[in-house]
Amino acid sequence: MENPTHSLPSLFKQLGLADDAESIDKFVATHSPLKPDLHLADAFFWNPSQADLLRKEILDDADWAEVVDQLDVMLRKGRGV
Repeated sequence: MENPTHSLPSLFKQLGLADDAESIDKFVATHSPLKPDLHLADAFFWNPSQADLLRKEILDDADWAEVVDQLDVMLRKGRGV
């Protein structure tokens, strides 16, 4: 299995968010757990460009998709990195 092209901190940076481990943990703790039927990109806390990026990466199955899925799982479980 190949290693992911991108890391969770690089996704946060791409989204314009603080990308250190403590900030990521705080973000996940603040915004989780997501409801099971809510798509990650439809969560209230994303701005339109962030939501578009998340949606596009999953729909295109782009090289960011794996780390977007990782963030999705983290937000549903309600725990940090």
